Amino acid sequence: MWQSRAVRWLAERRQFVQVVIDGFSWVVALVFATLMRYDSNQLKLVDWSGLATLIPLAVLAQIVGGLAFGLYLGRWRFGSFDEAFALARAVALATLLTFTINALLHTLIPVRSTFSGGVAALVLMASSRYLWRLVLETRRRPTDATAQRMIVFGAGDGAAQIVAQLLRNPTSPYLPVALLDDDPRKRSLRISGVRVAGGRSALEATAEEFGAEVLLIAIPSADADLVAELNDIALSAGLDVKVLPTVTELFNGVVGVSDIRDVTVADLLGRHEIVTDVESIAHYLTGKRVLVTGAGGSIGSELCRQIYRFAPDELIMLDRDESALHAVQLSIEGRALLDSPNLVLLDIRDQPTLFEVFEARKPHVVFHAAALKHLTLLEQHPGEAVKSNIWGTLAVLEAATRAEVERFVNISTDKAADPISVLGYSKRIGERLTAWFAERHDGAYLSVRFGNVLASRGSVLETFHAQIASGGPVTVTHPDVTRYFMTIPEAVELVIQAGAIGGDGEALVLDMGNPVRILDVARRLTAQAERHINIVYTGLRPGEKLHEQLLGTGEVDVRPTHPLVSHVPVAPLDPAAITALRSSGGNAELIDDMAKFCRAGGIESEADR
Repeated sequence: MWQSRAVRWLAERRQFVQVVIDGFSWVVALVFATLMRYDSNQLKLVDWSGLATLIPLAVLAQIVGGLAFGLYLGRWRFGSFDEAFALARAVALATLLTFTINALLHTLIPVRSTFSGGVAALVLMASSRYLWRLVLETRRRPTDATAQRMIVFGAGDGAAQIVAQLLRNPTSPYLPVALLDDDPRKRSLRISGVRVAGGRSALEATAEEFGAEVLLIAIPSADADLVAELNDIALSAGLDVKVLPTVTELFNGVVGVSDIRDVTVADLLGRHEIVTDVESIAHYLTGKRVLVTGAGGSIGSELCRQIYRFAPDELIMLDRDESALHAVQLSIEGRALLDSPNLVLLDIRDQPTLFEVFEARKPHVVFHAAALKHLTLLEQHPGEAVKSNIWGTLAVLEAATRAEVERFVNISTDKAADPISVLGYSKRIGERLTAWFAERHDGAYLSVRFGNVLASRGSVLETFHAQIASGGPVTVTHPDVTRYFMTIPEAVELVIQAGAIGGDGEALVLDMGNPVRILDVARRLTAQAERHINIVYTGLRPGEKLHEQLLGTGEVDVRPTHPLVSHVPVAPLDPAAITALRSSGGNAELIDDMAKFCRAGGIESEADR
């Protein structure tokens, strides 16, 4: 207890204590420097009276120098490089003044002793500050009683920042006990006293040696494969895994304790978000009237949130789900009174009312995100896919042309590439209808095609999490099935990019990296569960592919504008040609008719080859 009071007393009187310590340093330094000028049998030659005269003057010179450079004014953070620089300048000035005074008083002590005394005084002052700071930092360190013992992977700038912050915060939830890094040149490195214990191969042994509970991957630039591998090793060692954000997510590259987060689904899938620099091209939304259909859905709601950042003149959010509109307004405006004219409760199947809304609001830009998307359910009810994904899309396209929309972006799916499902057929027809309107009307009409979206409603990951929460089993259709994945922000950035860089009638496709094996996702998620979860195989369902593709047969990967965005021409489809879909009889006939419209224009469906 008394130690705490003493440290607090010293801290409250820091400037005064520093003056005393620095003055004492000059006393010791000048005595030492003077004595070192004589042999043991010459000590009687020391001018003790001269030394006693000069010491107070040297201390006064130090105070003058310290005040001149702000050393005793609390201007610098204690123990910082700025304070060290100020200390060096103050001591240099004090040494020069001491030398001058010594010369004017006819050499009270040997001339060289004034300079060596200055050097010795600087060493003593710097050492006292270092010890003081060391005591303070030691007292600030979290303890095992309040923090989890953590291994930090990575010994670069990000790790140095986060380790220092964790060790200087007594309320920190984590206590760094060891570092790991694959660079053999860092094996002798210590950061704030924490040593590098080896590379990734030493993770399990290090966790056992130090009794660690948590692994932090402190490499903001780490590729996703490394994150996935370390996650697997850590789980087998019984460690919780935390990560730092990617470089693009950090503000000015500065890492803070609050940046430490759990491993996300994107991390577990072995991929990080692709950044498309949407800010540089989203100016076409500023000051414009923008309408989003399906505004309450996973993609539509994020699209509205991002569009809102670019200050449109008006953001019109259209959806048939009143609860979804309530949620999106709350997320954007912080309130949800549902009294805003920006909210439009409307089903895109209601063509007359849809036309009235477009005529009254005159949007400049339209993002068409409204659709039915659950593959298996649409296989059983293909008529619903026709009504929403085909006729609904056609109604939005016609309304847009009547309102003389400047840009129209239709949101499609990778299942439209060589489709074999009702969902794929309906979305492919939507792409072709959009291309037809692009040929015949002013403005830009195009489509955007992407794969599975992480964290969207009804996604496989949402299903896995629900199954794990209920105790399992987790169901996987086939051990080899793969899918492309992207995050909701990625998907939305592509949509916004498309409005700026896409050409008439094109489908824009994001390079989503390598496809992910669904079984690997299931295994990683179940490995994190608190109890054992079984994985069972259910077999591919009607309309499902073993492997999705982003480009269909005959489509060429051309990237004229952005290195991660492919531009694919789409064969137009005359709306008059699909009137037969209205009167088709059974589901089989309707599906067959849809497939025929997909292979027209030289693009065959996989099912018909």
